[in-house]
Amino acid sequence: MGFRFKAKVLVTGLAFSIVTSGLLAQPYMAEDKYFVVQQTQAVPNVSLGGTVVPYKEVTLSAQLPGRVNFLAGIEGDTFKESDRLVELDDSELMAKRQAALAQLANADAQLRNAGVQYNRELWSPKSKSSMGGMGVPNLFDQMFTRPMEDAFGDRDQGAERSADIYSSRTNIQQAQNTIYRVQAEIRAIDAKLRDAKSLSPFDGVIMKKFVEVGDTVQPGQPLLKYADVEYLQIVVDVPGRLRPGLNEGMMLRAELDVGDREVPVRVAQIFPMADAQRHTVTIKFDLPQGVSAPGMYAKVLVPDFNAPARSNPIIPNSAIRYNGSLPGVYVEGDDNKAMLRLIRVGEKLPGDYSTVLSGLQAGERVLRNPPLGISAGWTSPQR
Repeated sequence: MGFRFKAKVLVTGLAFSIVTSGLLAQPYMAEDKYFVVQQTQAVPNVSLGGTVVPYKEVTLSAQLPGRVNFLAGIEGDTFKESDRLVELDDSELMAKRQAALAQLANADAQLRNAGVQYNRELWSPKSKSSMGGMGVPNLFDQMFTRPMEDAFGDRDQGAERSADIYSSRTNIQQAQNTIYRVQAEIRAIDAKLRDAKSLSPFDGVIMKKFVEVGDTVQPGQPLLKYADVEYLQIVVDVPGRLRPGLNEGMMLRAELDVGDREVPVRVAQIFPMADAQRHTVTIKFDLPQGVSAPGMYAKVLVPDFNAPARSNPIIPNSAIRYNGSLPGVYVEGDDNKAMLRLIRVGEKLPGDYSTVLSGLQAGERVLRNPPLGISAGWTSPQR
């Protein structure tokens, strides 16, 4: 009696089924040189191209005009957070700061003098001070002239004293306002002095320089591009119809342009808005560390849940041999001989397996590891 066997296997977030018929579903011993072709039922994937980008990348720009006095390094040099990367000439700003400090010292002296004059007016008013000479004229002025002026209303010493006190208070306030203004100017100059130095915002690498020492720059001009390349991502524009099948944290597979490698990736960020012209959604995928470099091309295999499930044979990659550029496998025939058969290879699966688009059927037996020098019609050893 034959029976059917069905096993579920998790493939980077997707599930596909392996279906075989009859006694071929029995476990295989490690010494078995043949692999029974099995059938897969999986959600089809769409291969979408993207670009490897750094996790964090900034472009440092000039905040004020000036000449470049210092560059920390060249492309590829690494730096720690808060390291100095670029410095502009700040001699003019330092001169302005020295002038502002001198103005601050003058304003402080004016404030102290205004305070002394105010205290003098409180304890020794000028309105009561003598206005004549010394001796008898002065005594006559104090005893007769001023009392007569007050009596006839020609002079009010109390009003004069109040005016003098108000004037002294005004001088104090003006001196304080001058100090506040100069202090604000110094803070503005200090801010520009900080802008004259560009510090690394995080641990990273210089990706590209736009200036050299001696160049004159203007505000807004790029100085260099700086990035964190320890963690990389793939940026892909995914068609809107595939967006519902993706969620943050979902694991997929990606094919790298370097060494034809396949690595797992994770959905890191799904942009909330689609492109109005192309009707695509930008999605970022986290890459494992050390598998690629920024700017490289990569393809992400995105599941298409809107398409019907595909059913394809599956074989181990070790069974595939390339004759020139044509892939083929050695299939066991009725006479116990392995015959070469050309196939079309589909996508790679986890566990070192691949699907076959044409040339094989489920239930056929192929050599797991064809030996070197094998030819069509090779007789398999008796088991």
